[in-house]
Amino acid sequence: MQQKILLIGGPGTGKTSVLNELISRDFFCFPEVSREVTLKAQEQGIDQLFLTNPLLFSEMLLEGREQQYLDAEKSDAEIIFFDRGIPDVHAYMDFFNTEYPTIFLEKSRKYKYDKVFHFSPWKEIHITDNERYESFEETVEIDSFLTKTYKELGYNIINVPMASIKKRTDFIINTLSCDL
Repeated sequence: MQQKILLIGGPGTGKTSVLNELISRDFFCFPEVSREVTLKAQEQGIDQLFLTNPLLFSEMLLEGREQQYLDAEKSDAEIIFFDRGIPDVHAYMDFFNTEYPTIFLEKSRKYKYDKVFHFSPWKEIHITDNERYESFEETVEIDSFLTKTYKELGYNIINVPMASIKKRTDFIINTLSCDL
């Protein structure tokens, strides 16, 4: 039986670094789609699409994450990792106090993940760049919206310890091994 494993947490908490480590260990992984959406918008002259048109940005994210989920269902991989999930989209919309259509919640309820690993804000590793503009303080606040959203959807959140990339990755794999 296929397991869909989700990595969540605010920006700059180490999710992508761990996902890259999982890829190097030959796990099937889907990267975060927001960077791709942001870069496409920048190519069209929109510096920060999320800030300029948050609903359009979120609709594009929702579409991308739904497509990842559907692509995962076609895979024969036993374990599939996702850097962020469908519920992240409306959690961010809630953080920015932006209204959104009910389809966002409907898709969060329709497409379920088997396990959710949470990366807490960690000031020592937090950086900003062209696609990640959130301050550490904003990351902490976003993180609270993310965990609230996933808990409201009934997910049990597994906290990943603050440690090296290797140790964080080992923790996730060992946690999953206990369930197999």
